[in-house]
Amino acid sequence: MKRLLVMLPLALLAACGSSDGDDDDTSVDGGVDVGDVFYFENVKPILDGKCVRCHYEGGIAPFALTDYESAKLQAGVSVLAINEGIMPPWKPNNDCNDYVGDFSLTDTEKATINAWHEQGTPEGNPANEGNPVVVYDTRLSRVDLELDMPEAYTPTQTPDDYRCFVIPWPEEYTTTQYVSGFRAVPGQDDIVHHVIAFYASPSQADQYYQLDADEAGPGYTCFGGPGGPSQTWIGGWAPGSEGFDMPDNTGMPVEPGSLIILQVHYNTLFDKGIPDVTGVQFKVDASVDKEVWTQPWANPSWPSGGMNIPANEKDTMHAWQFDMTWVADQQPFIIHSAGLHMHNLGTRAHTSIKRSGGDEECLVQIDDWDFKWQGGYGFETPVRFNPGDQLYLECHWDNTPENQVIVDGVPKTPQNVNWGEGSTDEMCLGVFLVSLAD
Repeated sequence: MKRLLVMLPLALLAACGSSDGDDDDTSVDGGVDVGDVFYFENVKPILDGKCVRCHYEGGIAPFALTDYESAKLQAGVSVLAINEGIMPPWKPNNDCNDYVGDFSLTDTEKATINAWHEQGTPEGNPANEGNPVVVYDTRLSRVDLELDMPEAYTPTQTPDDYRCFVIPWPEEYTTTQYVSGFRAVPGQDDIVHHVIAFYASPSQADQYYQLDADEAGPGYTCFGGPGGPSQTWIGGWAPGSEGFDMPDNTGMPVEPGSLIILQVHYNTLFDKGIPDVTGVQFKVDASVDKEVWTQPWANPSWPSGGMNIPANEKDTMHAWQFDMTWVADQQPFIIHSAGLHMHNLGTRAHTSIKRSGGDEECLVQIDDWDFKWQGGYGFETPVRFNPGDQLYLECHWDNTPENQVIVDGVPKTPQNVNWGEGSTDEMCLGVFLVSLAD
């Protein structure tokens, strides 16, 4: 079975929301009337179901929303973020497809939070607490194994330092195991741009040990991929990701004596000299019903300079389509989830299947790209890809002065940009979790 040799991260996303509310008999968000609103009876169920997944002490969000006092304190900020469409950071256009774990707020939920805020954030009665809004949780559900970088590493290259670290698969696993869930845990998320956990088989292990030994200091330099023969990756992390479970009874095989090659991309454009120890967590099963793999997808000509994004252009677009069944030896396969990856100049993107009969089936469409909230999205109904179909990928960028990253308080001057590994370069990448069709 073949694998496309274009590697860049896209972890399956689990993000979060902020919240707070509006007014008695308030009519907002499409004319929804919600009446009297109280924290315990009406607001807490929404926060617990769709916001606390990130808004807890030590979570990815900047503040907690786990109790009445914290929710009341952050009410104004939360309402502002909700009404501006910033929170919750659910990025897919839901007209494109139906996804598991959709934690976007309904019009009624927005109106409820707005009403609570405008009514003065009344507490209500804890004895009458409502049940949390049910959202299928796609995050890593169980941690069976944790592995860290062997020692701390302080990035030395500017503005980007790609470093790979060799981590042995534990010896206590004496038979083939299956990774059925993954999460990366950046040690210093201020400088960690992305993380990929590559899999190296026992027959490849010596080559990676040699790469590590040939370079002084922890790990070795590894732009593009892990630097050795493997191009198989188990999982990745990009900003906004909280890990993922693979579909029920599926997983990726790992043999005894294998290695995890942990590639960490450090962006030192803003912060330098910070030591980092990044780790990974795995859900591990002894057997699964079906093997899955992660399939990156991009135009092979783009990494060799074929994706020019001119300076001062407001909307540059690149697109590509191709019959993808070669990755499964011309067999039909199943797409379980899909995600997109660009850098800071990206504005919107989508991927779809152009069927051999002429129809088009949307997979993921992001209308307001935000580098800080990336991810892959699982389909409620997995999508079948047949021979003769083509996978379509389209990305847009804004390379004007108004859309540049700010360094030391000054926006960068627009320059011609192309595909590249650096944080100020760009990419257009689709990432898909797939399995062979039955």
